[in-house]
Amino acid sequence: MNTPTKRWPAEWEPQDAVLLAWPHENTDWNYVLPEARKTFSEIIAAIERFQKVILVGPKTFDVPCNDTWARDFGPITIEQNGQPILLDFTFNGWGGKFAAQHDNRITHNLQRLGAFGSTPVRTIDLVLEGGSIESDGEGTLLTTAECLLNPNRNPHLSREEIEQQLKDELGVHTILWLHHGALAGDDTDAHIDTLARLCPDRTIIYVACDDPDDEHYAGLKAMEAELQAFDGYRLLPLPWPKAKCDADGERLPATYANYLVINGAVLVPTYHDDADQAALNVVQKAFPDREIIGIDCRTLILQHGSLHCVTMQLPKGVL
Repeated sequence: MNTPTKRWPAEWEPQDAVLLAWPHENTDWNYVLPEARKTFSEIIAAIERFQKVILVGPKTFDVPCNDTWARDFGPITIEQNGQPILLDFTFNGWGGKFAAQHDNRITHNLQRLGAFGSTPVRTIDLVLEGGSIESDGEGTLLTTAECLLNPNRNPHLSREEIEQQLKDELGVHTILWLHHGALAGDDTDAHIDTLARLCPDRTIIYVACDDPDDEHYAGLKAMEAELQAFDGYRLLPLPWPKAKCDADGERLPATYANYLVINGAVLVPTYHDDADQAALNVVQKAFPDREIIGIDCRTLILQHGSLHCVTMQLPKGVL
Protein backbone atom coordinates (compact mmCIF):
# COMPACT_ATOMS: atom_id res chain seq x y z
CA MET A 1 0.00 0.00 0.00
CA ASN A 2 1.36 3.42 -0.93
CA THR A 3 1.98 5.82 1.95
CA PRO A 4 -0.40 8.78 1.56
CA THR A 5 1.44 11.94 0.54
CA LYS A 6 -0.97 14.23 2.42
CA ARG A 7 -1.22 14.57 6.18
CA TRP A 8 -3.25 16.94 8.32
CA PRO A 9 -1.23 17.73 11.46
CA ALA A 10 -2.80 17.68 14.89
CA GLU A 11 -3.13 20.96 16.77
CA TRP A 12 -0.64 19.80 19.43
CA GLU A 13 2.19 19.42 16.90
CA PRO A 14 4.85 22.18 16.67
CA GLN A 15 3.58 25.53 15.38
CA ASP A 16 5.04 28.67 13.84
CA ALA A 17 2.23 31.08 14.71
CA VAL A 18 -1.44 31.66 15.49
CA LEU A 19 -3.72 33.79 13.30
CA LEU A 20 -6.23 36.21 14.86
CA ALA A 21 -8.29 39.18 13.61
CA TRP A 22 -8.54 42.33 15.71
CA PRO A 23 -12.08 43.47 16.68
CA HIS A 24 -13.09 46.78 15.07
CA GLU A 25 -16.07 49.13 15.10
CA ASN A 26 -17.75 47.48 12.11
CA THR A 27 -17.80 44.03 13.71
CA ASP A 28 -20.53 42.75 16.01
CA TRP A 29 -18.15 43.50 18.89
CA ASN A 30 -18.82 47.22 18.59
CA TYR A 31 -21.14 47.44 21.61
CA VAL A 32 -18.51 45.79 23.87
CA LEU A 33 -15.41 46.82 21.92
CA PRO A 34 -13.14 47.75 24.88
CA GLU A 35 -13.96 44.48 26.66
CA ALA A 36 -13.48 42.45 23.48
CA ARG A 37 -10.12 44.07 22.77
CA LYS A 38 -9.02 43.38 26.34
CA THR A 39 -9.80 39.67 25.90
CA PHE A 40 -8.06 39.52 22.52
CA SER A 41 -5.03 41.30 24.04
CA GLU A 42 -4.85 38.68 26.81
CA ILE A 43 -5.01 35.85 24.28
CA ILE A 44 -2.32 37.47 22.11
CA ALA A 45 -0.03 38.11 25.09
CA ALA A 46 -0.34 34.49 26.21
CA ILE A 47 0.42 33.15 22.73
CA GLU A 48 3.41 35.48 22.26
CA ARG A 49 5.12 33.91 25.27
CA PHE A 50 5.50 30.79 23.13
CA GLN A 51 5.31 31.74 19.43
CA LYS A 52 4.38 34.37 16.87
CA VAL A 53 0.98 35.94 16.27
CA ILE A 54 -0.25 36.96 12.82
CA LEU A 55 -2.87 39.66 13.34
CA VAL A 56 -5.42 40.91 10.82
CA GLY A 57 -5.82 44.57 11.76
CA PRO A 58 -5.02 48.19 10.86
CA LYS A 59 -1.44 48.22 12.20
CA THR A 60 -0.52 44.75 10.95
CA PHE A 61 -2.11 43.00 7.99
CA ASP A 62 -4.74 45.54 7.03
CA VAL A 63 -7.27 43.57 4.99
CA PRO A 64 -11.08 43.88 5.11
CA CYS A 65 -12.87 41.57 7.52
CA ASN A 66 -16.50 41.08 8.52
CA ASP A 67 -15.67 39.60 11.89
CA THR A 68 -12.99 37.89 13.96
CA TRP A 69 -13.64 34.13 13.84
CA ALA A 70 -10.25 33.10 12.43
CA ARG A 71 -10.87 29.41 13.18
CA ASP A 72 -13.54 29.33 10.51
CA PHE A 73 -12.18 31.57 7.74
CA GLY A 74 -8.47 30.85 8.33
CA PRO A 75 -6.47 28.35 6.29
CA ILE A 76 -6.29 24.68 7.20
CA THR A 77 -2.71 23.47 6.88
CA ILE A 78 -1.78 20.07 5.50
CA GLU A 79 1.58 18.54 4.70
CA GLN A 80 2.07 17.27 1.16
CA ASN A 81 5.24 15.24 0.70
CA GLY A 82 6.43 16.83 3.95
CA GLN A 83 5.85 20.43 2.81
CA PRO A 84 3.09 22.68 4.22
CA ILE A 85 0.21 23.77 2.00
CA LEU A 86 -2.57 26.11 3.16
CA LEU A 87 -6.05 25.02 2.11
CA ASP A 88 -8.49 27.89 1.61
CA PHE A 89 -11.97 26.40 1.83
CA THR A 90 -15.12 28.44 1.17
CA PHE A 91 -16.49 30.30 4.20
CA ASN A 92 -20.18 31.22 3.83
CA GLY A 93 -20.92 32.69 7.27
CA TRP A 94 -22.02 29.40 8.87
CA GLY A 95 -24.60 28.57 6.26
CA GLY A 96 -25.44 32.12 5.19
CA LYS A 97 -26.38 33.36 8.67
CA PHE A 98 -23.93 36.31 8.56
CA ALA A 99 -22.11 38.38 5.95
CA ALA A 100 -18.82 36.73 5.03
CA GLN A 101 -17.69 38.19 1.71
CA HIS A 102 -14.57 39.79 3.26
CA ASP A 103 -13.75 36.94 5.63
CA ASN A 104 -13.88 34.45 2.77
CA ARG A 105 -11.06 36.44 1.09
CA ILE A 106 -8.80 36.86 4.13
CA THR A 107 -6.52 33.87 3.47
CA HIS A 108 -6.05 34.98 -0.15
CA ASN A 109 -5.37 38.57 0.92
CA LEU A 110 -2.90 37.52 3.61
CA GLN A 111 -0.99 35.44 1.08
CA ARG A 112 -0.91 38.44 -1.28
CA LEU A 113 0.66 40.52 1.53
CA GLY A 114 3.29 37.86 2.28
CA ALA A 115 1.91 36.80 5.66
CA PHE A 116 2.62 33.12 4.97
CA GLY A 117 6.03 33.52 3.38
CA SER A 118 6.38 31.27 0.34
CA THR A 119 3.92 28.61 1.53
CA PRO A 120 1.41 27.97 -1.26
CA VAL A 121 -2.34 28.47 -0.81
CA ARG A 122 -4.76 26.15 -2.59
CA THR A 123 -8.38 27.24 -3.00
CA ILE A 124 -10.88 24.42 -2.38
CA ASP A 125 -14.45 24.51 -3.71
CA LEU A 126 -16.08 23.15 -0.55
CA VAL A 127 -17.80 25.04 2.26
CA LEU A 128 -15.90 24.09 5.42
CA GLU A 129 -14.98 25.80 8.69
CA GLY A 130 -11.94 24.90 10.77
CA GLY A 131 -14.06 24.67 13.91
CA SER A 132 -16.14 21.88 12.41
CA ILE A 133 -13.34 19.31 12.13
CA GLU A 134 -10.70 17.82 14.45
CA SER A 135 -7.51 15.91 13.54
CA ASP A 136 -5.29 13.50 15.47
CA GLY A 137 -2.47 13.92 12.93
CA GLU A 138 -2.66 10.21 12.14
CA GLY A 139 -5.49 10.14 9.64
CA THR A 140 -8.57 10.35 11.87
CA LEU A 141 -11.07 13.21 11.61
CA LEU A 142 -13.81 13.91 14.18
CA THR A 143 -16.86 15.94 13.18
CA THR A 144 -20.61 16.41 13.61
CA ALA A 145 -23.36 15.51 11.16
CA GLU A 146 -25.35 18.56 12.30
CA CYS A 147 -22.75 20.85 10.73
CA LEU A 148 -21.08 19.01 7.87
CA LEU A 149 -24.28 17.46 6.49
CA ASN A 150 -26.36 20.61 6.99
CA PRO A 151 -28.03 21.68 3.70
CA ASN A 152 -26.84 25.25 4.36
CA ARG A 153 -23.24 24.21 3.61
CA ASN A 154 -22.91 21.83 0.63
CA PRO A 155 -26.48 20.85 -0.32
CA HIS A 156 -25.42 19.28 -3.62
CA LEU A 157 -23.15 16.72 -1.92
CA SER A 158 -24.10 13.47 -0.19
CA ARG A 159 -22.45 12.30 3.01
CA GLU A 160 -20.34 9.88 0.97
CA GLU A 161 -19.22 12.65 -1.38
CA ILE A 162 -18.33 14.94 1.53
CA GLU A 163 -16.36 12.13 3.17
CA GLN A 164 -14.47 11.46 -0.06
CA GLN A 165 -13.58 15.12 -0.53
CA LEU A 166 -12.31 15.37 3.06
CA LYS A 167 -10.18 12.27 2.52
CA ASP A 168 -8.84 13.58 -0.78
CA GLU A 169 -8.01 17.10 0.46
CA LEU A 170 -6.85 16.39 4.02
CA GLY A 171 -5.28 12.97 3.60
CA VAL A 172 -7.45 11.38 6.31
CA HIS A 173 -8.66 7.79 6.16
CA THR A 174 -11.11 7.57 9.09
CA ILE A 175 -14.04 9.91 9.77
CA LEU A 176 -15.79 9.70 13.14
CA TRP A 177 -19.28 11.23 13.11
CA LEU A 178 -21.25 12.52 16.09
CA HIS A 179 -25.02 12.81 15.56
CA HIS A 180 -25.94 14.22 18.97
CA GLY A 181 -24.90 17.21 21.04
CA ALA A 182 -25.25 20.94 20.43
CA LEU A 183 -25.05 24.02 22.63
CA ALA A 184 -27.81 26.60 23.02
CA GLY A 185 -26.68 29.93 21.58
CA ASP A 186 -24.24 28.32 19.14
CA ASP A 187 -24.54 29.79 15.62
CA THR A 188 -22.30 27.19 13.99
CA ASP A 189 -24.69 24.22 13.78
CA ALA A 190 -22.74 22.23 16.39
CA HIS A 191 -19.07 22.76 15.60
CA ILE A 192 -17.01 19.91 17.00
CA ASP A 193 -14.66 22.33 18.80
CA THR A 194 -17.52 23.30 21.13
CA LEU A 195 -18.27 19.67 22.02
CA ALA A 196 -15.40 17.16 21.76
CA ARG A 197 -11.68 17.39 21.00
CA LEU A 198 -9.13 14.84 19.88
CA CYS A 199 -6.04 14.77 22.11
CA PRO A 200 -2.74 12.86 22.12
CA ASP A 201 -2.62 9.13 22.91
CA ARG A 202 -6.12 8.34 21.63
CA THR A 203 -7.81 10.59 24.17
CA ILE A 204 -10.99 12.63 23.65
CA ILE A 205 -11.99 15.53 25.89
CA TYR A 206 -15.71 16.22 25.73
CA VAL A 207 -18.47 18.36 27.20
CA ALA A 208 -20.58 16.45 29.73
CA CYS A 209 -23.77 17.67 31.39
CA ASP A 210 -24.55 16.23 34.83
CA ASP A 211 -27.75 18.24 35.44
CA PRO A 212 -30.90 16.30 34.40
CA ASP A 213 -32.89 19.54 34.49
CA ASP A 214 -30.65 21.28 31.96
CA GLU A 215 -31.87 21.54 28.34
CA HIS A 216 -28.57 20.00 27.16
CA TYR A 217 -28.75 16.86 29.30
CA ALA A 218 -30.37 14.40 26.87
CA GLY A 219 -28.37 15.52 23.83
CA LEU A 220 -25.02 15.45 25.59
CA LYS A 221 -25.77 12.08 27.20
CA ALA A 222 -26.51 10.71 23.72
CA MET A 223 -23.25 12.24 22.45
CA GLU A 224 -21.37 10.65 25.36
CA ALA A 225 -22.78 7.25 24.38
CA GLU A 226 -21.59 7.78 20.80
CA LEU A 227 -18.08 8.62 22.05
CA GLN A 228 -18.08 5.52 24.27
CA ALA A 229 -18.87 3.43 21.18
CA PHE A 230 -15.74 4.63 19.38
CA ASP A 231 -13.04 1.98 19.53
CA GLY A 232 -10.15 2.35 21.96
CA TYR A 233 -10.37 5.95 23.20
CA ARG A 234 -9.72 7.29 26.68
CA LEU A 235 -12.56 9.71 27.43
CA LEU A 236 -12.14 12.73 29.70
CA PRO A 237 -15.41 14.52 30.55
CA LEU A 238 -15.32 18.26 31.16
CA PRO A 239 -17.34 19.80 34.00
CA TRP A 240 -20.55 21.66 33.22
CA PRO A 241 -20.57 25.40 33.99
CA LYS A 242 -23.66 27.16 35.29
CA ALA A 243 -25.91 28.62 32.59
CA LYS A 244 -24.52 31.86 31.16
CA CYS A 245 -27.03 34.26 29.56
CA ASP A 246 -26.90 37.64 27.82
CA ALA A 247 -28.80 40.78 28.87
CA ASP A 248 -31.91 39.49 27.07
CA GLY A 249 -31.79 36.19 28.95
CA GLU A 250 -30.61 34.19 25.91
CA ARG A 251 -28.40 31.20 26.78
CA LEU A 252 -24.75 31.58 25.69
CA PRO A 253 -22.51 28.69 24.57
CA ALA A 254 -20.05 28.55 27.47
CA THR A 255 -17.86 25.52 26.73
CA TYR A 256 -14.51 24.47 28.14
CA ALA A 257 -13.85 22.33 25.05
CA ASN A 258 -13.05 25.48 23.05
CA TYR A 259 -9.39 25.59 24.14
CA LEU A 260 -6.33 26.30 21.97
CA VAL A 261 -3.20 24.13 22.01
CA ILE A 262 0.05 26.02 21.30
CA ASN A 263 3.76 25.26 21.74
CA GLY A 264 4.25 24.41 25.39
CA ALA A 265 0.81 25.50 26.61
CA VAL A 266 -2.95 25.15 26.33
CA LEU A 267 -5.14 28.26 26.58
CA VAL A 268 -8.46 27.30 28.14
CA PRO A 269 -11.58 29.51 28.24
CA THR A 270 -12.92 30.28 31.71
CA TYR A 271 -16.21 31.88 32.67
CA HIS A 272 -15.84 33.08 36.29
CA ASP A 273 -17.53 29.83 37.25
CA ASP A 274 -17.07 27.36 40.09
CA ALA A 275 -16.22 24.70 37.50
CA ASP A 276 -13.32 26.65 35.94
CA GLN A 277 -10.54 25.03 37.96
CA ALA A 278 -11.90 21.53 37.46
CA ALA A 279 -11.94 22.18 33.70
CA LEU A 280 -8.30 23.31 33.75
CA ASN A 281 -7.43 20.11 35.63
CA VAL A 282 -9.12 17.93 32.98
CA VAL A 283 -7.22 19.64 30.18
CA GLN A 284 -3.99 19.16 32.16
CA LYS A 285 -4.64 15.39 32.20
CA ALA A 286 -4.74 15.34 28.41
CA PHE A 287 -1.68 17.61 28.05
CA PRO A 288 0.45 16.77 31.11
CA ASP A 289 3.64 18.38 29.76
CA ARG A 290 2.10 21.77 28.92
CA GLU A 291 1.32 24.84 30.95
CA ILE A 292 -2.45 25.27 31.29
CA ILE A 293 -3.49 28.94 31.08
CA GLY A 294 -7.04 30.09 31.81
CA ILE A 295 -8.39 33.07 29.84
CA ASP A 296 -11.62 34.79 30.91
CA CYS A 297 -13.89 34.43 27.88
CA ARG A 298 -17.15 35.82 29.25
CA THR A 299 -16.99 38.60 26.65
CA LEU A 300 -16.34 36.20 23.75
CA ILE A 301 -19.45 34.13 24.42
CA LEU A 302 -21.57 37.28 24.07
CA GLN A 303 -20.98 36.76 20.33
CA HIS A 304 -21.65 33.02 20.61
CA GLY A 305 -18.07 31.76 20.29
CA SER A 306 -15.06 31.30 22.54
CA LEU A 307 -11.27 31.07 22.56
CA HIS A 308 -10.59 28.41 19.93
CA CYS A 309 -13.08 30.09 17.59
CA VAL A 310 -11.04 33.31 17.32
CA THR A 311 -7.70 31.58 16.61
CA MET A 312 -6.15 29.41 13.88
CA GLN A 313 -2.78 27.76 14.37
CA LEU A 314 -0.17 27.66 11.60
CA PRO A 315 2.01 24.55 11.95
CA LYS A 316 5.80 24.58 11.90
CA GLY A 317 7.20 25.31 8.47
CA VAL A 318 4.42 27.59 7.23
CA LEU A 319 6.40 30.78 7.90
